[in-house]
Amino acid sequence: MTTVSAACQRLAQTINTLLATRPHVLVAIDGRCGSGKSTLGDALARRLEANLLHTDDYYLPFDRRIPGWETVPAANMDFDRLCREVIEPALGGEAILSHPYRCMDGVYLPETRLPPRPVTVVEGSYSHHPALGKGYDLRIFVTCDPAVQERRLRAREGEYYPMFPARWIPLEEGYFRQYAIEEKADVTLELEG
Repeated sequence: MTTVSAACQRLAQTINTLLATRPHVLVAIDGRCGSGKSTLGDALARRLEANLLHTDDYYLPFDRRIPGWETVPAANMDFDRLCREVIEPALGGEAILSHPYRCMDGVYLPETRLPPRPVTVVEGSYSHHPALGKGYDLRIFVTCDPAVQERRLRAREGEYYPMFPARWIPLEEGYFRQYAIEEKADVTLELEG
């Protein structure tokens, strides 16, 4: 296990090495729910003054999801929009015009313009999905022990916790197996906390 601070220091060195060979670096942080993906993404973005985007902002509205989406890993994701709004502009060194979708309210939030930056971090479940192409320069996988995951999710989700072992964790684990997500990552981390 490692601290977020130590992980950020190590990852910043790796990213700065990549920046020595290219003008832009695109980083993806995927992993188990409750493992610390968002915490790591926030810390890394602050340290590197990077753009930070969350896959949670790219869910599909319910009326656009396929029947039975609850049993198909990533069937709730709008990968086309994530590619168009985030990945393609970041790879081209362009501004990102993000139009987040708030799933809980079923509404799109106002568009946010993020200026071009040398580093863009895409954080969240399904960020390593093959539908997003092969444009990432660094793929980070964050994991944790199941007991730690349960403790963190119970604290974070409160009354919504039962949906995680019932739906979200099995979907994520199916996705990890189907696409060998952890095995294909450039870096795997288990964060303290």
